[in-house]
Amino acid sequence: MTDEISVLGVECFAHHGVLEHEKRDGQTFVLDLTLGLDTAPAAASDDLRDTVDYGSLVAAVKTAVERDPVDLIETVAQRIADVCLLHDRVEWARITVHKPHAPIRATFSDVTLTITRRREDST
Repeated sequence: MTDEISVLGVECFAHHGVLEHEKRDGQTFVLDLTLGLDTAPAAASDDLRDTVDYGSLVAAVKTAVERDPVDLIETVAQRIADVCLLHDRVEWARITVHKPHAPIRATFSDVTLTITRRREDST
């Protein structure tokens, strides 16, 4: 059994997308990160070293999202999962990438992709 730590609504400005204007102009992406880990050691010790420092993790995720434009949010989501799984205590990561300004010719509120990756899935 694992516990979950979530950080929701992380905003990043990046230049991902298939269309030329997406790469040129950029847009806001919103991230939801949920990490599976055992929080009992941190609860017992009250020591940040025994859990995930989500402030540092979010900074690393933002850096990963805002660099090197790619075409697909699938690639962005995998990149985020890879960063999350670098932390030894994280057993799995569920990542949702929101693309609220996707170039769709219709009224819509959001486009999302959610992936779940486990430590054994990442290499």
